[in-house]
Amino acid sequence: MSTTKSQTKAAALAAVQALIAGTQKHFPNGSFTLGNTAYTTASLVQLLQSLADTMTAVNTAQVAAKHALATEQGAETQVDPVIQIYVRYLQATFANAAPTLADFGLAPRKVPAPRTSEQKAAAAAKAKATRAARGTTSKKQKLAVKGDVTGITVTPITTPTAATPAAQPVSAPATAPAPTGTVTK
Repeated sequence: MSTTKSQTKAAALAAVQALIAGTQKHFPNGSFTLGNTAYTTASLVQLLQSLADTMTAVNTAQVAAKHALATEQGAETQVDPVIQIYVRYLQATFANAAPTLADFGLAPRKVPAPRTSEQKAAAAAKAKATRAARGTTSKKQKLAVKGDVTGITVTPITTPTAATPAAQPVSAPATAPAPTGTVTK
């Protein structure tokens, strides 16, 4: 029934119901030839009503499916942690008994194959190349890096004398002047 793709299901159902009501009101005993097929008012209303009933049934089924899905998700959130713990228990209990684990639908844990010396050498070379590309260093190497600062003068902040503390107003602390030189590392 939809004439545009943006029409909602409720709007499409309302449009079909409006067609039914308008046909019954304005053509109570009419006959129509639509697309080489002859219809009476009763047969046309019956055809349109079958579409409206189908749309209503689909909407009801979708609501029921959403409710069932929400119920399933709620059950899963309660049961999943128990399943995970139970599976770990079974794997620990029957670790060496593959047929028994198969009865529960589980496979024994796979033991990783030992790496060859070529694989270990390739992994070490790749790790070294990655550290060089990223510029990462060890903790001791980072401690050796020092930055050199040139062109900055530091003005010490002096405290007022203790002779007349009540007579002097409290002022904001003095700030150091902005650096004027360049910083190099």
